[in-house]
Amino acid sequence: MSVPRLAITPGEPSGIGPDLCVLLAQSDLPIECVFIADPELLQARASLRNLPLTIHRVSVEELKNGANGAKDADERTATRANHIKVLPIATEDAVIPGVLTTGNAHYVLSTLDHAVAGCKDGYFDAMVTGPVHKGVINDAGIAFTGHTEYLAHQTGGEPLMLLTAENVNPPLRVALATTHLPLSEVANVISPQRIERALHTLNTELRTRFNIDKPHILVCGLNPHAGEGGHLGHEEINIIEPTLKRLRDQGMNLTGPLPADTLFTPHHLADADAVLAMYHDQGLPVLKYAGFGHSVNVTLGLPIIRTSVDHGTAIDKAGTGSIDVGSLKAAISLAATLCQ
Repeated sequence: MSVPRLAITPGEPSGIGPDLCVLLAQSDLPIECVFIADPELLQARASLRNLPLTIHRVSVEELKNGANGAKDADERTATRANHIKVLPIATEDAVIPGVLTTGNAHYVLSTLDHAVAGCKDGYFDAMVTGPVHKGVINDAGIAFTGHTEYLAHQTGGEPLMLLTAENVNPPLRVALATTHLPLSEVANVISPQRIERALHTLNTELRTRFNIDKPHILVCGLNPHAGEGGHLGHEEINIIEPTLKRLRDQGMNLTGPLPADTLFTPHHLADADAVLAMYHDQGLPVLKYAGFGHSVNVTLGLPIIRTSVDHGTAIDKAGTGSIDVGSLKAAISLAATLCQ
């Protein structure tokens, strides 16, 4: 492959996503980044931060011609400091840093649509997403539970959310059997089919994308103490344990169900390649404690490669606050690795 070309979507325009993009642009990058955004938004955010930024507008036609080999070596070039390529998408409402407005909800989703289209058509190798604000998109009358579900709908994939902190030793990778659900609904959707599908996806992509020959996966129980033999719940006995046994018989290297409060200890994690947690706040607090600011959200189970930052929109820091660009850099680095 020539220099990988990644689509970067800044996310919520009133949050720190545009800031992250202009901060990222201050350094050379070994890949070609194409930012799908409003050029005026990025220029304005650079001006607020007194940062140099030269924007080069590109069209879908230009990107397609390069990706299809019309030019020597696709004419892809690594990103130079202070210079960015932008596929322009205009915001629909005025953007004030730190002030949310429903008027730009369609803009946010349009940037995602263009990134997905480019990945499916081959002129992007992967997409990297900045943080979106789910609440403001829903307030605009658009049903939206998150990037993971939205991208799965766009691509027809079976999504599995994985957060990985490759900067810790050993690397910590946590996948989620359920994603953005109220806690009161989790037990109702935990089923053999859901767990089996999640583990098949996780096992396959650890092998094919992360080059782990025989992944060892730890599986959390749903209840405290993994159900305490049925005294604190029966999901482990009736659903999780039989599913794991069936998958072990098929050759998967699985341990569990384990109590989540002891699974995330060095003793268990030392020889584990990944963890499957049953719900969002069972697994992600531990991972973010270990690697926040440098961990990456990866959507497995899609026909395209997508990574994302590990944090939210940080509305209060937009335009002026101190911002760490480490997670975006890590997301770009992992995306480039995965697409190669």
